[in-house]
Amino acid sequence: MRAMAGRAIRITARIVFCVCGLISLLTAVPYALLRGTDLPVQSEWVLFVAGLAAVGIFSVTVSVVPRAWIARFCKKDRDDERLFGVPLKVLGGFAAISYLVAIFAYFAPHTWNLNPQLMLVLCPMYLVRMTFDPSPTLVFFLLGPMNAAVYGAIGVILGYARLAWARTSN
Repeated sequence: MRAMAGRAIRITARIVFCVCGLISLLTAVPYALLRGTDLPVQSEWVLFVAGLAAVGIFSVTVSVVPRAWIARFCKKDRDDERLFGVPLKVLGGFAAISYLVAIFAYFAPHTWNLNPQLMLVLCPMYLVRMTFDPSPTLVFFLLGPMNAAVYGAIGVILGYARLAWARTSN
């Protein structure tokens, strides 16, 4: 029974890692298309594109490489349940927090004058709010989950970094 639970976690984690990575890559597209000149604020658009692309590529790569390669990198046993459990938990935490940040960014009054540069880093989909005013439904069901997926992909990177770092401290 334990083997089936481990397999379910691995399959679920791989699907979630791939979806988060692909959404991160998709989120980089508006920044790449605008080339920084048409953005509502001056920003280092290349950093956004490169960061989102690197996060997306890593997450998609982890979702398709063999489990033995991941285990070898983390110096863990191939059947260790932490190989997919830890990054999945970190992904969930990052996704939940970033979803709340996206909701906060939407409902924050315009009089607060949120720093656009900071908000673009915290919420890549803030670009949509800056260019047009989306409906609450769009924010709750599309922009918020997309922001959560981008930061979930960052959680994958940090989860595997934690596993790799833990191997050196033992």
